[in-house]
Amino acid sequence: MGAAGGRRGFYVGLALALASSAFIGASFVLKKKGLLRLARRGRARPGQGGHAYLREWLWWAGLLCMGVGEAANFAAYVFAPATLVTPLGALSVLVSAVLSSTFLSEQLNVHGKIGCMLSILGSTVMVIHAPQEEEVSSLDSMAEKLKDPGFIVFAVCVLVSSLLLIFVAGPRYGRSNVLVYVLVCSAIGSLSVSCVKGLGIALKELFAGKPVLKEPLGWVLLLCLVICISIQINYLNKALDIFNTSVVTPVYYVLFTTAVMTCSAILFKEWQHMVLDNVVGTISGFLTIVCGIFLLHAFRDVSFAPDLLPLFLQPSRADLYAAWRSADRHRSCQHRPLLPSEDKGTEEDEEEEDV
Repeated sequence: MGAAGGRRGFYVGLALALASSAFIGASFVLKKKGLLRLARRGRARPGQGGHAYLREWLWWAGLLCMGVGEAANFAAYVFAPATLVTPLGALSVLVSAVLSSTFLSEQLNVHGKIGCMLSILGSTVMVIHAPQEEEVSSLDSMAEKLKDPGFIVFAVCVLVSSLLLIFVAGPRYGRSNVLVYVLVCSAIGSLSVSCVKGLGIALKELFAGKPVLKEPLGWVLLLCLVICISIQINYLNKALDIFNTSVVTPVYYVLFTTAVMTCSAILFKEWQHMVLDNVVGTISGFLTIVCGIFLLHAFRDVSFAPDLLPLFLQPSRADLYAAWRSADRHRSCQHRPLLPSEDKGTEEDEEEEDV
């Protein structure tokens, strides 16, 4: 019964994670559509300090989709392991790219299409090989896991490294190296996911009628979550302000997901009982998603012309290439001169002079 219930919860979490990606991906398109409508009407844009978007129903629809998607993502962490939920967030980028090419007339080049297929393939592999976390059904069991020496060492390392990045590396390299601020967001983000997991458990107990509001751990987790999210937003905005979005987005996804998977493995022991093929499958699926996101973002503005294809794949030159290959195939190597005709003529002249 327990295994069946755990499996059912896993599928609920998977469905919530997929729904979250769909809603969040659609929200970007709806907001962009609303802003384009305002631009066509000649209204002041947000970048110019205007707030006319507050009267645009498409923008509000996008905001509502974003809220629903974030709520579904929050709930997904309660039912499914973070190692599965966090990487599936990449599908929101895929949904946004596909819908943008359909409704916003934004061109999705061949690199983007390959990236979309790789993201779907990697997500499928991760779902098949997803780890099962240890059951955490109450705040008391969550408190026991937070006292684990391995997690305490991890949390201390995260906090110390974040402070060094903020106060030592930030002033020196923050404006020249994209990793500085993105590493801060990713490291702190791993702790915020743990707080979300704990708050989800607290909400489940609250709906079950337990006196959760009297438990200090729930309030501590809420305070830590607010602090972590504030730090994430602050330094992510700094990174986006300094560097190109097409660079920040894939780097942030890779580092954030890696940090969350590491934290979840330490805190919830997700990898402890996994067999080798599931470990390899999970890592392979994640790396496949990383490749897909990289292709989708890194080559977004690169035009793929037919001239870039190999000669035999270019439609205009396919016949010429075939004729050349045919002529080259029928010419025997035995009938080819070993030396160019000029050199051969020179040798014959030298022989006549010697005679």
